[in-house]
Amino acid sequence: MQKLIQITSGRGPAECTRVVARVLQILIDEARNLGLDVQVLQKIAGDENGTIETALLSIEGNQTFSFVASWVGTIQWIGESEIRKDHKRKNWYIGIFEVGNVSDMEIKDGDISYQAMRSSGAGGQHVNKVSSAIRATHVPTGTQVVVMDSRSQHQNKKLAYERLLVKIREKHFQSLKTNEISQWKNQMQIERGNPVRVFRGSDFKRISEKKGYKSQRLKLKNDLKNEFDR
Repeated sequence: MQKLIQITSGRGPAECTRVVARVLQILIDEARNLGLDVQVLQKIAGDENGTIETALLSIEGNQTFSFVASWVGTIQWIGESEIRKDHKRKNWYIGIFEVGNVSDMEIKDGDISYQAMRSSGAGGQHVNKVSSAIRATHVPTGTQVVVMDSRSQHQNKKLAYERLLVKIREKHFQSLKTNEISQWKNQMQIERGNPVRVFRGSDFKRISEKKGYKSQRLKLKNDLKNEFDR
């Protein structure tokens, strides 16, 4: 199973971009300790050294679903600003979102057209007389690649297909990044009060969550009592 997630500072200040950088490393270490394969597909640096504005990751492995579910949401860091020493704010928030997987973007063979063309450049008479180069076009998006690496038209067609997919997926990633940042801006204010993980201090020690099961049981008991009384 493979999933893509985005870690972003949203509209937060420079402190939040530092939190993104620290949380990114913690997340990667935790995932690899579970035997998951993690790849950083895209990363945009913040204005300060060592900070990250947003990062797009691919996570793959047997425990991917539960791992991603445990991270998606708002992340809170409690600590003094390392950038503005006199700043009074102590709570900083970033967001982690699951985004559409590359495999969710269906690319049909019928959507790709191939055109044979004569190669250009060095190569003697063979290059001038044989139409071995291939132009591949993804019709729905208009994305094109031209391949003339080999004298074999069949080999060039295969390479053109592979390179076209890479080019289409790069555009797809860029689109995902833009869309998810837009969503994050809208959700930031809503989710601040309900972080899925909380870290504290310069060492980013995670704060364990205390579940209020006793109060939940008492509430359920009172609800049932009220139902019987009615």
